[in-house]
Amino acid sequence: MLITIFASGSEGNITLLQINDKKILIDIGMNYKYLSESLSSYNLLPKDITHILITHAHKDHVGALDTFIKHNNPIIYITPDALKEAVYLKNYDNLSFEDGIFNIDEDIEVVTFNTSHDAKGSRGYIINYKGKSLVYVTDTGYINQKNLSKITNKDAYIFESNHNTEMLMHGKYPNWLKQRVISDEGHLSNEQAAYYLTKIIGNNTKKIVLAHLSKENNTPEIALDTVTSTLKNEGIKLPDIVCAKQRDRLEINL
Repeated sequence: MLITIFASGSEGNITLLQINDKKILIDIGMNYKYLSESLSSYNLLPKDITHILITHAHKDHVGALDTFIKHNNPIIYITPDALKEAVYLKNYDNLSFEDGIFNIDEDIEVVTFNTSHDAKGSRGYIINYKGKSLVYVTDTGYINQKNLSKITNKDAYIFESNHNTEMLMHGKYPNWLKQRVISDEGHLSNEQAAYYLTKIIGNNTKKIVLAHLSKENNTPEIALDTVTSTLKNEGIKLPDIVCAKQRDRLEINL
């Protein structure tokens, strides 16, 4: 399983999974031109995408989808509630509303879990393939206790670490937006990400990618320092921890 993050942040989010002949996107933010150019770095065309997993229908996660479906016909996995916001998909004929646990083929298992965000039907994903597991969770204000057990001791995590709370609260955002970000339907802070990671990291965990960092209210250095220092203080052996950036390609090979 080759995992490539093409974009991560408030401008747009795109992650590509290459598993055998399956080419799977998790979200399709940014724009069609950026996506096409990113795929070309692997000698892929947009038509090569076989499946798209949508986390939710905010623009930074589906920004290229309207254009994409005019030229291509992948299977798109989305919740019925998210579909209400992605109105341009209502006449699209290759939608799947699979939920819980389902298979893309015999070897690729997908597990969904609800996230807490101000977008209808938002969810995260666990991708299991031949004994290896990736957890993808961004855009959530908290993680429900029952979901922590689902995402414990996986091989790799793409995990939201959106903001430094002090930078956010002393920054230039209007108060209503600050309150949205820190709410239970907002985004995980560095401190929250660190806390949850102390609960779920296990012996199998080899890679953590801190994702969806705020351009205004965070830096990769602060996010990494917060998470690594928290894990060290808990006596947890550190896996490889890196930050995804808005436009820099980042690979994980499981």
